[in-house]
Amino acid sequence: MTLLGSHIAFVEALRGAGLPVSLAEGLDAVTALGAVGWHDRDTVRAAYAATLVKREAQRPTFDTLFDLYFPRLVGEGDRATSDPAHGEGDPAARVRDNAAALTALRERLVEALTAGEEQAMRDLAVDAVARFGSMPGRGPGLSSWSAYTALQRVSPAELTEQIVRGLLATGLPEEQARREAGRRVGAWTALVEEDSRRRIAEEKGVEHVARTTVRPTLDRLDFLSMRRTDLEEMRRQIYPLARRLATRLTQEHHAHRRGALDFRRTVRASMSTGGVPMATHHKPKRPHRTELVVLCDVSGSVANFAQFTLLLVFALRDQFQKVRAFTFVDHVHEVTHHFRPGADVADVMAELAASTAQAALWGRTNYGRAFTKFAELHPDALGPRSSLLILGDARSNYSDLSLPALRDLAGAARHAWWLNPEHRRHWDTGDSAATAYGGVVPMVECRNLTQLSEFVHDIL
Repeated sequence: MTLLGSHIAFVEALRGAGLPVSLAEGLDAVTALGAVGWHDRDTVRAAYAATLVKREAQRPTFDTLFDLYFPRLVGEGDRATSDPAHGEGDPAARVRDNAAALTALRERLVEALTAGEEQAMRDLAVDAVARFGSMPGRGPGLSSWSAYTALQRVSPAELTEQIVRGLLATGLPEEQARREAGRRVGAWTALVEEDSRRRIAEEKGVEHVARTTVRPTLDRLDFLSMRRTDLEEMRRQIYPLARRLATRLTQEHHAHRRGALDFRRTVRASMSTGGVPMATHHKPKRPHRTELVVLCDVSGSVANFAQFTLLLVFALRDQFQKVRAFTFVDHVHEVTHHFRPGADVADVMAELAASTAQAALWGRTNYGRAFTKFAELHPDALGPRSSLLILGDARSNYSDLSLPALRDLAGAARHAWWLNPEHRRHWDTGDSAATAYGGVVPMVECRNLTQLSEFVHDIL
């Protein structure tokens, strides 16, 4: 593939992973690369990042795709002749996978991680995948390389204590030495995963790996598939996202400040210009801010989706006249008081998690009972000026759906919406009652932050 072809494919892969790269930005990258040249890979990476990456949260996805489309080496590179473990020295070291080879690699790894030698760490990651990550003879469609297999054999986490001792010998305090050892082990693990992806890309095609193994950016990552680290990053991003969304809404509201055309005033003003309406007059636009009532399923994996949606809604509470929030599993509990102005995000999340116990009596999700109890316990929550927002996957463990109760709730509100974090193809599978509930309240697929922010923008 030519450099131009690699550039076009790389930009398309970035767009596919959720990075908003325009045509003009792609041309800016070409201009930047023409100025700095292609002689140094790190310089090329920096030029691409400066022109194509807009937010820090997008950088991990960018780096992963860059390493796929512009790999550091191809195959074994020139290490087959320069590395003693690949042809010289002890005959036992020339064997790809045995106890002696594993022991030798682990010893070299401890030395490299203790010294913090980045190039040695990279070379050892390549060596580890080549020796211990190979899985020949697998069935059709399956890759011959596995980072998991290599890491299981090498077990870098088991070397942490040896690395800590080495760092202590350099004079580092114990606590700092342990943190640094953990960071270096994690960095080497990422290098092994990177080299495994590179080999799979050579075997099955870069586009296949970019499409199937590269995680999307945080704003396009499904709520239901997030890992612990993703959740922590989401907590840091939710309020900056709310500020950007609020700024966008304010600008749009100012742009549409004028109301409907005032025909009488326009005609009257045109008399001074011979009947030609040189200027139009508009009726004053009355701003309307809705009262929002949020009813959230906080059971199981949908709890994270509900919590982050609540955080976003309350971060935008100035856009609403009033916001009230309720959580449920099979019983309803109000959580509005947790969202105090200026409250720390981590504290709010901890309080919401603790309040889950008050939203459950038997611990099994029951939408029908929750709707019935909500109508009984909070009859004043909904009115002609309020909007109802329901968050949940509509999976009610085959219990009574209480559609009449939901119909009454939707009828009492000005508007009603249902956000479902599951992919639409999973609706109505198993105990899902998505179609039944969607017939009463319009149901919207909302699997990630992008869809959530667009929905909030649309209803405001």
